[in-house]
Amino acid sequence: MGAQFLQKASAWVKKRKTTLLAVSCMGLFGANLSYHVFPEQTFKLLHECWSDGQPAELSQRLCGVFHDVLQDTGVKSANSYRAFAASGFHPVSAGIPWLPAGSLVGIPPNFDSTIEDKKGIVNHVVVINGKEVDWESSEGVALREALTFSPEAQKFAIAREIVYLQNSSPLVNAAVAPTCLAGTYFGGIGIKILLGLYPGPMILRSICNFIIATTGLICYYVSYDAVTYHLDCKADRNVATISKDYARGGVEFYDKILSRNRILRTLMGKQGVKVYAPSGNLFPRHWFRIKHTPYTYRRDLIVNILRELQA
Repeated sequence: MGAQFLQKASAWVKKRKTTLLAVSCMGLFGANLSYHVFPEQTFKLLHECWSDGQPAELSQRLCGVFHDVLQDTGVKSANSYRAFAASGFHPVSAGIPWLPAGSLVGIPPNFDSTIEDKKGIVNHVVVINGKEVDWESSEGVALREALTFSPEAQKFAIAREIVYLQNSSPLVNAAVAPTCLAGTYFGGIGIKILLGLYPGPMILRSICNFIIATTGLICYYVSYDAVTYHLDCKADRNVATISKDYARGGVEFYDKILSRNRILRTLMGKQGVKVYAPSGNLFPRHWFRIKHTPYTYRRDLIVNILRELQA
């Protein structure tokens, strides 16, 4: 009974291979993009900052900064981008500007702090390893300084998220998986034809299929990391070239991220050593993967742009 079912299922799959491939590719693309197509129902619920049991609201100052950044980045329709108060330490974003749902940019509470007024930080409880951060301790003071950005750095960080979405980066990222799947499928067919495996024993085809699938998976990881790396650097480059102020803000922004991560590495103990490198980068390498664009590289990229602008 089981053998008959497997034979029928195999025959059904063989007849509809192309249809199944198309559906799988569309499903992967849609699944990867759903986060950006419905940002209000997914992204915002995950990243929204809450205060006293209610969603926190952005201050008037940050709303003004956000609108200034929209103008500086050449956004024609301000309704395509909306800001909200996000948890975390730096801005986040999701959405596709030209879709009805538009795009969301989350701005963290520490962006409401200035060198003179630290209320955006010290008014919020930060818990690390189950312990509340004491803002008056040496580590707390250092962390507070690392989380306090100048207006130029704040504008760079927000503009980077807007430009990232303007570049259709979510669409490009979402296309990597279905492209690799289709490439693996058609590449496997071509290889088996070249090697003459179709008339041969099934075990040889099975071994070949396993090798092709493994190679396809590796290609997906490498391609995804390469595309992410390219899109991150492209967004940084585009924002840094707006003006010298934005470039200086970018250098400060990444310098303070690296400083913050070094402090968190100390506060988090063993877990911090696993997550953060001594330089302050997230540990980017995992076997053959580079899962995160190094912050040191992104800072150096903007330093070079600033030198060119000042020349």
